[in-house]
Amino acid sequence: MAAPNLPSSDQLLRRLEWTVLRRLDGLLQGDYRTLWRGAGVDLADLREYQHHDDVRHIDWNVTARLQQPYVRQFVEDRDLTAWFLLDLSGSVDFGSSDITKLAVSAGFVATLARVITRHGNRVGALFYGDGVEGMLRPGASRLHVLQLLERMRRPRPAAKPGKSAGHGTRLADLLRSADAMMRRRALVFVVSDFISEPGWEDALARLAQRHELVAVRLVDPMEMTLPDVGLVTVEDAETGEQLFIDAADPSFRERYAAIAEQQEAALIAALSRSGADVLELATDEDLLDALMRFTDLRRQRGRLPTPRRFPAGLQRALPAGPPDWQGVAP
Repeated sequence: MAAPNLPSSDQLLRRLEWTVLRRLDGLLQGDYRTLWRGAGVDLADLREYQHHDDVRHIDWNVTARLQQPYVRQFVEDRDLTAWFLLDLSGSVDFGSSDITKLAVSAGFVATLARVITRHGNRVGALFYGDGVEGMLRPGASRLHVLQLLERMRRPRPAAKPGKSAGHGTRLADLLRSADAMMRRRALVFVVSDFISEPGWEDALARLAQRHELVAVRLVDPMEMTLPDVGLVTVEDAETGEQLFIDAADPSFRERYAAIAEQQEAALIAALSRSGADVLELATDEDLLDALMRFTDLRRQRGRLPTPRRFPAGLQRALPAGPPDWQGVAP
């Protein structure tokens, strides 16, 4: 929960501007070419298809003539709208040390929102707590970023005594609401720990098809390994369900780690299938290091060699064509 001496949103933003934002500003948002693309309508060039390119930009006439997939490149407009889809559910307000996943989320959102708005682009947000709780329309000022932070850091209402256990996070509700709301192509950050009821995978993949999507996953080391702390009572932060466990039992800790590893593998596979870029933010990692690593990965992806065949996921969408396009594994 919120610490009594938590710095104000303005103090937090000022600190991030000095420690993180100045180093990222030239990397994420340059004067001419950036890691984030705006919308464009003027055709500038054609180039060979690369993994993760938007299928809608394939030029089928050139592709059929050269028997090699080509995509159209457009002149980039400077106008960019970014949306933060923010999971503020109970499981996010957890941290095994002094830093919670919610604090990491606030630092990331403040940094990226300020980088984007400093160049005249706009950011908006959709908030999820017990459900989809509201929206902050896109804006481009520093005051707007502070309003976004205030909404994120607003104390959550405490559960009433005797209240029955509630439901867990339904991340699909947040993603579907965003899909219905965002008409224009945008840069979208889904900031969550992805601890959710099933059913969000298809909604995330649909968003990735329509927008430039980054799945920002919040993690804490204790979610993977349980320390030897003896007999303890643990509580589900979202449903309120309590369970008495013996964390001193080695076999119990092994089963816990095995289940956590299995869930981790399933989550990574689901995020990979969605087509979104993935950034992992841990409570025990420096935010600047994580963001620098992410910018490096995006730049390297832009320099990847062009594949000689379509990825398997695109083969179903291909019309009848040359024989070497059909049934070829990437």
